[in-house]
Amino acid sequence: MHKRILVTGGAGFLGSHLCDRLVEAGHDVICLDNLFTSQKSNIAHLLGRPNFEFVRHDVINPFHFEVDQIYNLACPAAPGHYQYNPIKTMKTSFLGAMNCLGLAKRLRARVFHASTSEVYGDPEVHPQVESYRGCVNPIGPRACYDEGKRAAETLMFDYHRMHGVQIKVVRIFNTYGPRMHPFDGRVVSNFIRQGLAGDTISMFGDGSQTRSFCYVSDLIDGFLRMMESPAEFTGPVNLGNPNEFTIMELAQKTIAMTGGKARLGASRPLPPDDPKQRKPDITLARERLGWEPTVQLAEGLQRTIDWMKSVDLADFRAPTPNY
Repeated sequence: MHKRILVTGGAGFLGSHLCDRLVEAGHDVICLDNLFTSQKSNIAHLLGRPNFEFVRHDVINPFHFEVDQIYNLACPAAPGHYQYNPIKTMKTSFLGAMNCLGLAKRLRARVFHASTSEVYGDPEVHPQVESYRGCVNPIGPRACYDEGKRAAETLMFDYHRMHGVQIKVVRIFNTYGPRMHPFDGRVVSNFIRQGLAGDTISMFGDGSQTRSFCYVSDLIDGFLRMMESPAEFTGPVNLGNPNEFTIMELAQKTIAMTGGKARLGASRPLPPDDPKQRKPDITLARERLGWEPTVQLAEGLQRTIDWMKSVDLADFRAPTPNY
């Protein structure tokens, strides 16, 4: 069925891939983005499509469109970027969610909220299941993002309970793929960029900390399935690849796949409150959405490496000095 759909943060890494899928499905798509950490080049190929519109706007300010569905993806997600202006990060998470919900309430539209595995903090439960309430430091340097996303989830469920707004909440675990900003400071983009250049690989901690890496196409498939699931299934639901790797394993694999010229650098201290383990329990997604990842790490890394080889890094401005 043809729908009118708003995607906040639609020019970002995840948002642009979501816009691709929605446009190809024939929906009318409005992409809303302030281009703080995103690049207009991510959506340049869509600008001539009759069912796609780009609007430069900051979600902390109200917006009004006539739509059937809203995907709320707007927020800087890399630590260096969300810590650059922590107050703005909190405002983006909370006010952005509030503006989406206010619009959804008026239009009786369904709203999808992209939350994060960071709501679990540095977890005491492994793997992380949706019923786990998390271990977050509310006054640490990561709190602007972690607590901002937790507050946005609270707001989603309060609007649902008080006003009957149809909500869909997902918690995203580490995702990678083409269109990642090469200078976003995340581990996959850092390692690939450094590996291709034959530079020293930046390693924080001893490399024993773990992450689970989900390829972008798998994640977007989960988004679409969640949005179209029965109204009573609100989530939150974990979306991520449950295969767990140490950061050292990722570094060694990336060095080998980028030519073997890079070398591991001296270990740096782990940032404050950095999670030691991260692995999703995706039982709920399997049962309720029929979803699980299909692209494994070696295949996804190769696709991401090939993309980064194909772009000119000089075309990418660093959004903040923190990368």
